[in-house]
Amino acid sequence: MIESVIASPEVVHYICKRFGIQMSKKLGQNFLIKRTVVDKIVQAAELEVGDAVLEVGPGIGTLTQGLAQSGANVTSVELDRRLLEVLDTTLEAYDNVRIIHGDVLKVNIPELMDHKPFKVVANLPYYITTPIIMSLLESKLPIERLVVMVQKEVAERMIAKPGTKMYGALSVAVQYYTDPYIVMDVPPKAFLPAPEVTSAVICCPLRSEPPVKVHSEAYFFRAVKAGFAQRRKTFSNTMKTTGLNKEAIEAILAKANIDGSRRGETFTLDEFALIGNAWYELEQKNT
Repeated sequence: MIESVIASPEVVHYICKRFGIQMSKKLGQNFLIKRTVVDKIVQAAELEVGDAVLEVGPGIGTLTQGLAQSGANVTSVELDRRLLEVLDTTLEAYDNVRIIHGDVLKVNIPELMDHKPFKVVANLPYYITTPIIMSLLESKLPIERLVVMVQKEVAERMIAKPGTKMYGALSVAVQYYTDPYIVMDVPPKAFLPAPEVTSAVICCPLRSEPPVKVHSEAYFFRAVKAGFAQRRKTFSNTMKTTGLNKEAIEAILAKANIDGSRRGETFTLDEFALIGNAWYELEQKNT
């Protein structure tokens, strides 16, 4: 049993030495060694006793310990089998923590979380951050909020506004489903080993309703995908990647009252919704 605060240089070094842990770059393993960061993450999650929490990639349990101490019921999904024994030891004192060996992109999350509302709190593996976030958002699971540690650049992309360099399909998707904001930046020295980039904690409370009205989310996201398919080209040109002919593209843009000579990265969520709705209506009319 580890009775100390895990998120400290001394304890992390001790655990790694005791269990012969070699951090895997392939799995994006960097262990937190600053308890103040753990506390900020837990605070941003607004946890209450009995809340259900899904944690992705607990590592050796640095963040998990803070989550458990909040009184929440924590389900942690760890892909690296080598760390299961470590977690059994570091989290032995907490009966409100359940460790699951598996890939979060493959496990049955609704069943895992008893088909009830839950929060996602995690120091995400950087090599697979976007697929995990998008999978969780698109799943329509009863998630109340996501509080995740990601590369700072990814966090900036998630909150980026139209017309900026960082604005892209991820920005639109995250802002469609959530109301994101950055909680704090986290320097490399807060981890062992220190990554090469600065990280950030981002909080994404799920919206009860999307900020724009769409007839079909599928068509909305088709418009978004087209908008960022070729960033330096006009939207009229990038729409050709969808397989639509010139007449159909012009009809959609006219119906949406959108200037096709603009670039997709200048469009707001409202404008993507107008395009998606016009696209959907025209295709419905032609079927």
